Amino acid sequence: MPKLVRNIFAILVGVVLGAFVNSLIIAFGPGLIPPPDGVDMSTAEGLRDAMPLLQPQHFVMPFLAHALGTFVGVVMAYLIAASARTKIGYGIGVFFLLGGIAASVMIPAPAWFITVDLIVAYLPMAWLGIFVGRRIIDGLDNVRNASA
Repeated sequence: MPKLVRNIFAILVGVVLGAFVNSLIIAFGPGLIPPPDGVDMSTAEGLRDAMPLLQPQHFVMPFLAHALGTFVGVVMAYLIAASARTKIGYGIGVFFLLGGIAASVMIPAPAWFITVDLIVAYLPMAWLGIFVGRRIIDGLDNVRNASA
């Protein structure tokens, strides 16, 4: 497979898988940390109305969704890419950061959460994903070299 095609595939897999992880955590989050009684968080209006009732623990799952979605997407893209792995990893981090910025404009949330989310959940997770991806590839190379 040509490098360009493989890199494009890596980007697509990273974005799709990262978004999938994000969606899973958002979907199952209320089962782990239930919203306040009588709150409908399935619509933008319900979320807006619920915001004054939410406590810090209600923001744990959205933060984890953003952080782990970015992390998983970057690791997978890094492992699949044929070249420019670090650039692709940070590109995916920036992609999810832009999504986080858009969400912070559309969905009302406390300033402390928006700040922490935008500063910690995207580019640092991209860096960590690149670090982990590099370690995995180095480990695989060591295994291949040892068995050769």
